[in-house]
Amino acid sequence: MPKSLSAGLVFLFAAALQSSAVADELKATGDLRWHRGNMHTHSHWSDGDDYLEAIAMWYRDHDYDFLVFTDHNVLPTTERWVDVEKSKGGRKAFDKLKAKFPDWVEERETEGRLEVRLRRFDEVSERIAVPDEFLLIQGEEISDKYESYPIHMNASHVREVLKPRGGNSVHEVMQRNLDAVMAVRKETGQPTMIHLNHPNFGYAVTAEDMVPLVGERFFEVYNGHPGVHNSGSEQRASTERIWDIVNTKRLVDFDLPLMYGLATDDGHSYHNIPSRASEPGRAWVMVLAETLSPEALIESLEAGRFYATNGVMLKSIITTPKSLTVEVGAKPGETYTIDFIGTRKGFDPSSKPVVGDDGKELHTTRVYSADIGTTLQSSEGEKATYTFQGDEIYVRARVTSSADHPNPSEIGDKQQAWVQPVMGPGGAKSASQEPATGGGRRKSK
Repeated sequence: MPKSLSAGLVFLFAAALQSSAVADELKATGDLRWHRGNMHTHSHWSDGDDYLEAIAMWYRDHDYDFLVFTDHNVLPTTERWVDVEKSKGGRKAFDKLKAKFPDWVEERETEGRLEVRLRRFDEVSERIAVPDEFLLIQGEEISDKYESYPIHMNASHVREVLKPRGGNSVHEVMQRNLDAVMAVRKETGQPTMIHLNHPNFGYAVTAEDMVPLVGERFFEVYNGHPGVHNSGSEQRASTERIWDIVNTKRLVDFDLPLMYGLATDDGHSYHNIPSRASEPGRAWVMVLAETLSPEALIESLEAGRFYATNGVMLKSIITTPKSLTVEVGAKPGETYTIDFIGTRKGFDPSSKPVVGDDGKELHTTRVYSADIGTTLQSSEGEKATYTFQGDEIYVRARVTSSADHPNPSEIGDKQQAWVQPVMGPGGAKSASQEPATGGGRRKSK
């Protein structure tokens, strides 16, 4: 691990500490309003089956406030022509594009083949974005790997392509890409946010890989792609279980800040909704900010002023030094369970590996005590308050509706919302040491 933090990382950590030290009310009031956005989106620029402008219009028409395009290892900034029939969306996507934008499609014939020019991000943003109503943000899915394990990280609000950095372990691949993004952020002065995508995709990333990451504050706790195993399996931890292990160990063992959970679509397929393909509209974030700009959104995300959801909407989240209160924006006919989840001081830190049928240890998150990420309180209703007992290292909340998800990532998903973890009274001492130690060092025992 690095022995010291860059200036960029220090400011991120300081912001995290400040946000946990004072009372905080997340509620639309005055100039503050909730902004709905998706931060993981694919198009014809990589492996999606539709055009940027068509995708942008789908999200605008479905009441989103912002959208981040994140194609694999590419930015839509150059001139590119594609063969219509060979493109992933084929003739169907092309015909829909011409019907929606009859005066805007540029096409040509090359050696008897119909080609269309992919519009650049700046062109699409100029045409589709609406000031103070709908924002498009340029991003990239930095798609890397270690051996056979896919390691993907999204960078939001970028100017230039960020090349995968590789590494000699899953952790090192992530850290090298994190360091590269933060270096560009420091050099350009442009706020750029990076988050870890779908850790259970290919069961590539374990909790142990994530715990010591310096500079990472976000990962996808819910990804809408049906093939990313949010719920894990009998032998594999779910993304929520990973979240609790990561935050417990980061605070207790490494003096690193809490990691926040995002919900995203990871959309690739736009022409047969609903189906079991990776489609838009499955999950999003609600970010509380005064203005609809990349800078304001990233500032709020880094301060934890948001929640993740696949359908449940919240009225408010109120944190004080003594309690955490969550209020649901209830829908008629639905009932809600509000769970407060966390880890207390004095927890059992022991763990053991997961062994496969062949007797060999699997590359997967280890098995930990139920003390980690235990349910501290479960309440029925549209509003609930958890009062800190004094020994909580961190506390987060999850709201589950009685309603099924209409087009889920996994069959059987309920509509849920995930409230970001806050530092508990039992975690404050560890966190307060962070700037002095430089972060990322394992604590002395």
